[in-house]
Amino acid sequence: MHFKHPEILYFLFLLIVPILVHLFQLRRFKKEYFTNVRFLKALSIQTRKSSKIKKWLLLACRLLLLTCIVIAFAQPFFESEDSKNSSNEMYIILDNSFSMQAKGKKGELLKRAVQELLEETPENASFSLLTNTDTYWATDIKTIRNELQNLKYSAVPFQLDNILAKVKAHKSAFKKDIVVITDAVGLKSNQLKNIETDNVPYFIIPKAEQKNNTSIDSVFIRQTLDDFYELSINTTNYSEDFKPISMALYNQNKLIAKTIINFKNKKETINFTIPKQAFHGHVSIEDNDLAYDNKLFFSISNSKKNNIISIGTPEKNNFLSRIYTSDEFNYSSFTLNSLDYNSIDKQDAIILNELDEIPQALQTTLKAFVKKGGNLIIIPSETESVSSLNALLNQFGSIKFESVELNEKQITKINFSHPLFAGVFENKTNNFQYPKVKKDFTISSSSPAILNFEDDSPFLIGLRNTISSVYVFSAPLNAINSNFQQSPLIVPVFYKMALSKLNNGVNSTIIGNSTSYLVSANLAKDEVLTVKNQDGNFTPVQQLLNNKVQLFFNDYPEKAGNYTIYDSQKPIENISFNYPRTESNLDQVNENILSDYKTSDSISTIFDTLQSSRSNNQIWKWFIIFALLFLALEMAIIKFVK
Repeated sequence: MHFKHPEILYFLFLLIVPILVHLFQLRRFKKEYFTNVRFLKALSIQTRKSSKIKKWLLLACRLLLLTCIVIAFAQPFFESEDSKNSSNEMYIILDNSFSMQAKGKKGELLKRAVQELLEETPENASFSLLTNTDTYWATDIKTIRNELQNLKYSAVPFQLDNILAKVKAHKSAFKKDIVVITDAVGLKSNQLKNIETDNVPYFIIPKAEQKNNTSIDSVFIRQTLDDFYELSINTTNYSEDFKPISMALYNQNKLIAKTIINFKNKKETINFTIPKQAFHGHVSIEDNDLAYDNKLFFSISNSKKNNIISIGTPEKNNFLSRIYTSDEFNYSSFTLNSLDYNSIDKQDAIILNELDEIPQALQTTLKAFVKKGGNLIIIPSETESVSSLNALLNQFGSIKFESVELNEKQITKINFSHPLFAGVFENKTNNFQYPKVKKDFTISSSSPAILNFEDDSPFLIGLRNTISSVYVFSAPLNAINSNFQQSPLIVPVFYKMALSKLNNGVNSTIIGNSTSYLVSANLAKDEVLTVKNQDGNFTPVQQLLNNKVQLFFNDYPEKAGNYTIYDSQKPIENISFNYPRTESNLDQVNENILSDYKTSDSISTIFDTLQSSRSNNQIWKWFIIFALLFLALEMAIIKFVK
């Protein structure tokens, strides 16, 4: 037992006062004479005995009464079990990702969590609140009430490790109590591995009553016809009961098509046919579960002709003119001697077709061309200098030409998952006539191959960056060395390789995606592009690349929708943004990873637990109660004991 004011215990010396009073009775007795002496003698003995007991009882009561009063004023207490952490700072991490839209027993998980914080957090409690996107340091529930009531769902997925890193970086002289409120959807064990042993968090895991959900995942142009686009919409049903769901397609908020999805499998693809013209709208479904993934915004720009040039001899370039037709491409063929270097910056793709030598000046120009968003396609010549070719390729990635092999090989393996073949094949094809080559170069590269020979050596490799690609063949494609020109593969391969990221079908950008976006625009030095819609505008990070502008959106915009890119007041291109679909599967909760951590059902329970374990047990009130009891006992002795 400890005392808050131990110096008051010196007043226990006052206990000597009642002792002295009781030892030295000042009262005098008078003698009275009676006739019946024998009777009075016996009564006198009995009175002395009871009086003596009464005095000792009164003395004991008064000593105990005074002792309890002195000890009560000294404020005794028992030290708490966790008193060393009584000065800890509180940090509350609140998950406001889209999965918290799910409904629990008392409504949407996020709204219920906010309501509990408002109702059950002590008003005098100081804490810091961190959400997926916002941080409020050293606040209290009164100060932050409006922010909590207006808290919106965030497009940024819940990343516990990133938020804990913020807490760790917040320097403080005190230890930290961390409370994490999350439904744990998508929570991985690697997000918990860096938790400090001194700051182990408490978890509150609100649970959804229904985990059914249907999401629209992606959209792409399945087929381009003369006057129409055939769109494909990928959807996923995360429930066990595949109920029919209504789907509608809107252009500029005008309904243009509607259908019913009858799920037979978890994933279904729905096709729409729309006119071959600019599109700026969305596709939507109706379900009663998560709302954020029920719309997918996308844009299709008016078709632009891609500028393509090939550098090589006319007879070897002849097959390219049959692929790059005038209705979709501005195609030109040049020999190395007739090439105008000033025209290179205006191109979307350049094909080096079996050049025997690549001059240094051309290598330097092509490096800048790729850096500014142009695609480069390299077809080697069997007589080409390997050192010259490697000097060019070293500027774009880890790829190296080695010796020539004279063995005939068949091209038998297609990397269907490569982005080059997106939307090309409906099904994986295994039974068509494979092309072959007579000679090829051995290539070493860390990049995945697009097409492989039967011995797994690469025939076509793609080196990709955020705004352009470099495609490298390992063998000449002339008719003497290969029959690839007669293969069904040649048209989709060369067609897709030539497409610039400026004009590559459907635009549907994911918010938070680090991939940049290219726009055709000629800006002055101090001019910038802005992105606007009816709800607001923002200015992305941007870099000038001659007649193009590279845009970096990072975590903007905050709200999904259809936007337009403006050069001053002039609209130049439509663009659409969507939330990532990482939160759509409500069943991706692994509660086992939290088995080693403390969990609770409410924030009030955590506050009560921390307070009870860290608050000293004040017992001075008990001594006041005892003092009153001894006072009452003294009064009873005086009244009833004779």
